[in-house]
Amino acid sequence: MLKVTIDNQTIEVEEGTTILQAARLIGGAIVPPAMCYYSKLKDSGGKCRTCLVKVAQGSSRDPRPMPKLVASCRTPVMDGMVVQNITSPEVIETRKAIVEFLLINHPLDCPVCDQAGECDLQNLSYQNGNEETRFEEAKRTFDVIDIGDNVQLHMNRCILCYRCVYTANQLTDKRVHGILYRGDVSEISTYIQTDISNDFSGNIIDVCPVGALTDKTFRFKNRVWFLKPMNASRSCTKCSGKVTAWMRGNEIYRVTGRKDQYGEVEEFICNECRFEKKAVSDWTIESPRNIKRASVISQNHYTRLKNPSVILPLEEKMGKSPYGETKSINDKQS
Repeated sequence: MLKVTIDNQTIEVEEGTTILQAARLIGGAIVPPAMCYYSKLKDSGGKCRTCLVKVAQGSSRDPRPMPKLVASCRTPVMDGMVVQNITSPEVIETRKAIVEFLLINHPLDCPVCDQAGECDLQNLSYQNGNEETRFEEAKRTFDVIDIGDNVQLHMNRCILCYRCVYTANQLTDKRVHGILYRGDVSEISTYIQTDISNDFSGNIIDVCPVGALTDKTFRFKNRVWFLKPMNASRSCTKCSGKVTAWMRGNEIYRVTGRKDQYGEVEEFICNECRFEKKAVSDWTIESPRNIKRASVISQNHYTRLKNPSVILPLEEKMGKSPYGETKSINDKQS
């Protein structure tokens, strides 16, 4: 086992563990943000640079610091390594510059973007962004295109994280989309306007950290903070059938994969479950999803329990729970 200290917190990890993975084992605010790394996708990471950290001590054998900031998702831990993330002013300033760079060509269309409320770039810019931009030139623009029956691509919003490309590579037999061209004109697109039509193509929507890839069956139908995410399941021959059903009343507006605390899909799901099964009778509704209090999705119809780290949806006459008495934030209105 190797010992690594991250922001004054020491943990033992196995050889081959990256700094980012070690930070996630510790948890909390010291975990660097990641826009391109995805633990479920092989070889992901190293593209967005938002997870840069400072290695103040390389190892116990060689205590010299690394001369430059390193990508924590790609840098393996060494025994005795000392890492600074939020305790380093250099990292904080660099991260602000990276966020500014990611937003250079990103359109300010959050009010009409379906990703609003669950967008990693929104969260990143809120935590690490500047109030003003120095960019004065015209933003690059692309036409909105359909890259499949159920997926629409807004290339203007894309940050070239490659997640959708890795997903198609590793879940399907024949990938038909990827990064075309180079430099400032690079774009995600299909080869000669080929449609993405494989059974797991919808997963590229789930892995996209911004609103570049959106669900055409859900577009402009509702806002995520008006919906209640529920654990649901069904018997499916193509995937596990374990999903998140986004409901309002007795209607399912969309179906997505279940995501962990880092926004990564726990199990990839098929297109039949995602796009075709929208009736409540198609699913066994199991329980509400746990939502972080910081999430905009928790507003209005979520409640704070005695344990502040546990947030559950407010159901009618919910009464008591194993965590203690619940109190609705809407009690005054009711």
